[in-house]
Amino acid sequence: MRVLDAELAALEDAGLRRRLRPLASASDAEVVLDGRRVLLLSSNNYLGLATHPAVKAAACAAIERWGCGAGASRLISGHLELHAEVEAKLAALKGTEAALLFPSGYQANVGAITALVGRGDHVYSDALNHASIVDGCRLSRASVQVYPHRDVQALEAALAATPRGGRRLIVSDSVFSMDGDRAPLQALAALAEEYHSWLMVDEAHATGVLGPGGAGLAAADGVGARVTVHMGTLGKALGAAGGYICGSRALIDLLVNRARSFVFSTAPVPAAAAAAKAGIEFVRSAAGRERCRVLWQRTDAFSKFEISNLKFQSAIVPIVIGDETQAMNAAATLREQGIFVPAIRTRPSPAARRVCG
Repeated sequence: MRVLDAELAALEDAGLRRRLRPLASASDAEVVLDGRRVLLLSSNNYLGLATHPAVKAAACAAIERWGCGAGASRLISGHLELHAEVEAKLAALKGTEAALLFPSGYQANVGAITALVGRGDHVYSDALNHASIVDGCRLSRASVQVYPHRDVQALEAALAATPRGGRRLIVSDSVFSMDGDRAPLQALAALAEEYHSWLMVDEAHATGVLGPGGAGLAAADGVGARVTVHMGTLGKALGAAGGYICGSRALIDLLVNRARSFVFSTAPVPAAAAAAKAGIEFVRSAAGRERCRVLWQRTDAFSKFEISNLKFQSAIVPIVIGDETQAMNAAATLREQGIFVPAIRTRPSPAARRVCG
């Protein structure tokens, strides 16, 4: 195993080695880390629903009725009425004909992209899309063109230069997970229509906190009906776990048959599905709208500290350091002061290295 030791040593020298840090408490505003309470500023539990009494009660009730595991993949015997109920709630939230649950957001992206495009097809992906989108594009074996971040002109040039033939899929985060900025969805929708392409939008960091009733950025920007594939997660603002795809009935039926990460995965556990259902109901309620109001009020207050050079457009507040070692040192200093903000490190470029809170 010496070759693995050498690889780990290289990661260590580059300031890129990752380690797990177990928490001794639930994800909340404060958590117990290394035996003491610290302020948590690196969670995507944006509305605090992971510990909300109604969400926890729904999960406990589901265990009593449905048990701990679904027992099989959905197409074998793991499809529960509960799963269908959650999918109906998601379709109503997104204003689509149907929805499909996946065990994780990663599996939803990989499964949808690889089911929709393949050899001879074309995918256009924003340079700062989530890794699950990147991996889905690679695994699809389609021709992948990565356009500069939010650069609509570059995307149009790529679309115009693509020869005819094959399917075309434009895919983008709606809220980008590192910088927290928003995709130009209206422009993307217009290009998709002009160049006969499908538009797939990852709403992981927008579901529950943006748009009417937490429907996401596509709904907020008025382009929900122009998006072919709506993707999102249940494990962020909704406080549960899992991922979903929403869209036409034909799209969902195709994914049931072709998305390998759906077909060959055990169904989402009942507790997570029930918690997601309760989370969806909450964000669409008056209490949910009030929590969103408080979230944006606190984000705005935080922005007044002027610790970031980016305009806040979401619940993600990035603090860009620009160097792995300095980012690690900053995270360690904050941890000593009772603030848990792990350093996010990536290989691509200095501009992509940051501490995120």
